[in-house]
Amino acid sequence: MTLIDGKKTATDIKKNIAEEVRQMVAEGNRAPHLVAILVGHDGGSETYVANKVKACEECGFKSTLIRFEDDVTEERLLEEIHRLNEDDTVDGFIVQLPLPRHINEELITQAIDPSKDVDGFHPVNVGRMSIGLDCFLPATPAGIMELLKYYDIPTKGKHAVVLGRSNIVGKPMAALLMQKSNPGNCTVTVCHSATPNIKEICREADIIVAALGQPGFVTADMVKPGATIIDVGTTRVPDATRARGWRLRGDVDFDNVAELCEYITPVPGGVGPMTICSLMINTLKARKQNPYKS
Repeated sequence: MTLIDGKKTATDIKKNIAEEVRQMVAEGNRAPHLVAILVGHDGGSETYVANKVKACEECGFKSTLIRFEDDVTEERLLEEIHRLNEDDTVDGFIVQLPLPRHINEELITQAIDPSKDVDGFHPVNVGRMSIGLDCFLPATPAGIMELLKYYDIPTKGKHAVVLGRSNIVGKPMAALLMQKSNPGNCTVTVCHSATPNIKEICREADIIVAALGQPGFVTADMVKPGATIIDVGTTRVPDATRARGWRLRGDVDFDNVAELCEYITPVPGGVGPMTICSLMINTLKARKQNPYKS
């Protein structure tokens, strides 16, 4: 069994990005600029945005954090998005999800200029991805593809099962795995809450990407020997032994599944670091495409 180390992979990629940015600045160009909009004080979102700011520092990017309280109006948020769309010094920006219920997430996502949509959620980027055109890829699926590439895990002709059909992970993950690329060229099955025979389908999989948000869902009897398991789950579960009172648990019963696998990601330390790394890759790409160079 090989443990897929997302931390190490992300560190190596960020070092390469930092070197490219150093060269960019040495030639008299400005560094990439990423802006994050954070609404409210959700614990998970706070941590995630803080990690993004830290990653920007590691890569030599300029980063800006814009905060709004939970009661911010949809109109005010849209005004800020329009301002960032028009700001030539901003290469890419994200609006951290989830948003308060009174704000339409779909409306907010579609208001972002696709050329600055480094989360890869805008319909233009999603559409381009679906037909294999150049675009900003959603960060988590793109990070998983980077892991498969880094560890040289065979995918061509393999049966990949994606558990979950969210717009953020499940659907784009399936699209990337089936594309004519390396990694890619998989035969893909997508399972979800209405799939009646998930265990039987998983037992046929060479690669399982678990993105359901259900801790420990994938058990040993669902995994065939030699499979590759990618665990996207990051659910906070109570843990009285931890000072913070909780720990992260993935969608895979790691202790019982790992011994069956050829490759498996841990939680934490697997997919999570690569999600942020992919955001850095997208931001650097946006900087290169931004005609405003000074």
